[in-house]
Amino acid sequence: METKEHNNSKIILVTLAGAAIGLAFGVAIGYFLNSDKKDEILNDLKVGASKLKDDLSEKFDDIKNSAKEHLNNTTT
Repeated sequence: METKEHNNSKIILVTLAGAAIGLAFGVAIGYFLNSDKKDEILNDLKVGASKLKDDLSEKFDDIKNSAKEHLNNTTT
């Protein structure tokens, strides 16, 4: 069973990750609005967003599979 400290660590990690993503998004928009190379930046943002989506999807699948394995091991 997970401890309260472990759950708190997860909450803090998710909060920090969300803040970092928000900060990166804000910086990118600010740079985009002040740039003459909007098409190039927009393409870079699309590539970055796609990579982020793929990475998060992979991590989510890893967590989901780990949870399934844990449940299977505790029920058998």
